[in-house]
Amino acid sequence: MIPWFYGLARFAIWAIVGSWCGFRTLGREHVPPSGPLIVACNHVSNLDPPCLGVGMTRPVTYMAKKELFEIPVLGPVIRGLGAFPIDRSRGDVASIRTAIGVLERGTCLGIFPEGGRNVDGTKQAQMGVALLASLSGATVLPAYVSGTSQTKFRSPITVVFGEPLRFEPGQKARRDDLAKWTEELMRRIYALREKTGVN
Repeated sequence: MIPWFYGLARFAIWAIVGSWCGFRTLGREHVPPSGPLIVACNHVSNLDPPCLGVGMTRPVTYMAKKELFEIPVLGPVIRGLGAFPIDRSRGDVASIRTAIGVLERGTCLGIFPEGGRNVDGTKQAQMGVALLASLSGATVLPAYVSGTSQTKFRSPITVVFGEPLRFEPGQKARRDDLAKWTEELMRRIYALREKTGVN
């Protein structure tokens, strides 16, 4: 991640989104100021990652599908912002190791548990967040973004952060444990929708 580039991009996104739609953040007091952190958020639009980054008080490193890095201009930009690729078609061990390395440095990792845009609500959450939290002992911060699916003039985009939670760390967490933790995480993420004022 290039710090000055990240700061510049964050300001530019805030200025553009804020002037067109309006932008508000709720629950920032729940964001731990330091230490390894996984931010887990719903995902309905390509605007979600930049808007989540603007709402955060700390820089966010994202896991992003590898296809994005092959797009001219976009690929170098997101790499400069600290993102790293993941191959969603198979178990990407290298990306998991990279993610754990990010957390071991005490930084913030952004993940969308549904694995991609979940516009119609039919995608099932993957267990990656629970696995990484179990292996690293990182705190998990639930987040919800609303207003990004259909951006309208003066229709605000809202980012809400919930209370952090921790999954019991362990190198041998069972699949049943990961599934249970994932279900609880998604319940907490979607419970935040009420605070956005969206019905």
